[in-house]
Order: sequence, then structure tokens, then C-alpha cells
Amino acid sequence: MQAVHIPAHGDPSVLELVDLPEPTPGPGELLLEVLAVSVNHLDLWVRRGMPGMPIPLPRIPGCDGIAEVVEVGPAVAGSTPRHALRPGDRVVLEPGFATKDEQPADPDADHIESDYGIRGEHGDGFDAERVVLPERYVFPLPDGVDPAQGAAVPLVFLTAWGMLHFRAGLRSGETVLVIAGASGVGSAAIQMARVAGARVVATAGSEEKRALARDLGAEEVFDHHDPDWPKQVRSATKGGADLVVEHVGPATWSGSVQALARNGRLVTCGGTTGPKVSLLLPHLFIKNLSVHGSTMGPRTCLPTVFDHVARGEFRPVVDRVLPLSEVTRAHELLEEGRVLGKLVLVPGGERSE
Repeated sequence: MQAVHIPAHGDPSVLELVDLPEPTPGPGELLLEVLAVSVNHLDLWVRRGMPGMPIPLPRIPGCDGIAEVVEVGPAVAGSTPRHALRPGDRVVLEPGFATKDEQPADPDADHIESDYGIRGEHGDGFDAERVVLPERYVFPLPDGVDPAQGAAVPLVFLTAWGMLHFRAGLRSGETVLVIAGASGVGSAAIQMARVAGARVVATAGSEEKRALARDLGAEEVFDHHDPDWPKQVRSATKGGADLVVEHVGPATWSGSVQALARNGRLVTCGGTTGPKVSLLLPHLFIKNLSVHGSTMGPRTCLPTVFDHVARGEFRPVVDRVLPLSEVTRAHELLEEGRVLGKLVLVPGGERSE
């Protein structure tokens, strides 16, 4: 079977398409044919290499996707399967897993356990024609959800849920500012905050991206390349946002802090423009601001997220679908910021622009 390998850290040219033996499911495991897998910024960080975090190579990237059950492995003695899955069933591939292969002490907070791992980073991911997973790390794809659309959901909506609900405690009626609202996490956060009863505004770096953010539910969208955008946010929101969803880092950080209302909270899950930011402490304590770090989200929220998708309340934004063989191009597009929403790869599939 074909799979993508990261044999060494570097630019997108290091990615290789290799032939590997087909895996065999063991007790409690499923052999799965990957129908679609999304491309995330995490894939870029793993490929480039992350200082202080050694990653065994070669590594198969790919954090989340949709697959079809090919074979069900032998049952584990004395255990009850999470779902009664059969060959032909379509399932969601969860991005998170326990690296020690243990059940979490609190399923609603599994993502903050010490042994939490992410597919494609702490273990091989889903950029392959077939994979084997323990049955507990998948659940049925709701009827009517297209595999390519579904593949664009898990990681970014899980991350947005963790930011808005688990870490920041979003309340109905609050004003939320989503930075880079046309990105994967940004597009998920706009919709999630709106469904939760918040007023949502956003930023985006081009008119095309601003139009998308408005279409997803942002009332007003600002150009974060305009140096006056924090003032524009404070004016439009009559004092600033109660909550800022930040994941860009140095390029927008200062403006994000300035755009906060008194007693406001900023929640961040990453920094696509770099790892270091600065913070004026008087600005922080005089306005009684809070800054929250957030990683992923609880796996228990994923079925609820997909219920929203099936009802049309959450819309995954897919920029384009590419065959797995064009993984290098996909990384280049995302790295260059030429993506609205998410890119999806299809093993053995035809390209659909």
C-alpha cells in the first residue's frame, strides 16, 4: 500500500510516497481503508522539525480523516466494543490517543492527560491507503456527511471546542474575536461561537478570506494587515472583545491583546508565524486580562460536533481535494497561506479543485 513518509526534517520536498506492507488488525483493532485525510499546520511543524521535541523518523503524517472498515480484528476477551462496527461502515478517525494505551481517568479531559498523543506527531498518522487502529479511536460517520467534508472536521473543530468551551468558558451573549477567521481553526471557531450564542467578529488577510468569514457568521471582519485593526475592533464592539481566539502568534499577538475589552480573555492554541511574543504587563493587569493556552479538546465532544455537521449547523470549509500523491503541493499551498479553510487528500483519488 502507498503511504507518505517524512524521512528527514525540511521543506515540502522531503516528503516521499512509499510502498509499505498492508497492516494486519490484532485483537480489538480495525483494518481501515482511508477515504480522505486532512492537512493541518501540525503536519507542517512535524515535517519541519520542532526544537526540543524529537520525532522518530520516518513518520507518516496526517492527524485526522474518514475511513471505511475493511476487517474487524478478534474480540478482546471480556471487553465490550465501543461500537458494533462491520466491514463497509464509514468511521471518523480521531486525532488523539493515549500513548500508553490506557483509558483516560476523565474522558472529558483526556487531552490534558500526561500520556496524550496526536496522530502524525506522537505516532504514525493517516496519510496512507490503509491503517490499523484500536476500535475505541473511531466512531461512525453520520449519514449524509461526505468523507472529504468529514475529514476536514476533527482536528480543527476539536481544537476550537477546547479553546472556546474547555479553556475560555464561553458564555452566550459575549463578543468573540476570531483571528484568521478563514483558517481551519478560525472557520470552526466562528461557527462554534455563533451556535453558542456569541456575537462574532473576525480578522482575515484578504478580501476573499474576509468574505468567507462573513459567510460563516462573523458580523464584521477586519484586515489584520491594517495597523489600525485593533482600534477598529474596539470601535465596532464598543470597547473590545470579551474573548479573542488567537492562533497566529507574533504577527497578530499585540493587536489581539489591544482588541480585548476590560476583563477580557485571550485563548491561544499555537503560533503559525512563530513561537515568541511580547506582552506589556501593565496592559495585562490594569485591564484585568487573562491569557489561556489550549491544546486540542476532549474527545467526548467529537460526536456532538459531527451531529452539528450532519444538521448543517457546522460547515467544514474545504479549499480543495487533492490525491495523496500531491501531498507535497498541499504542504506548499498551506505553507504559503493560499488556502481557504482546509486541504483534503484522497488516497488513490482524483483531484477536485
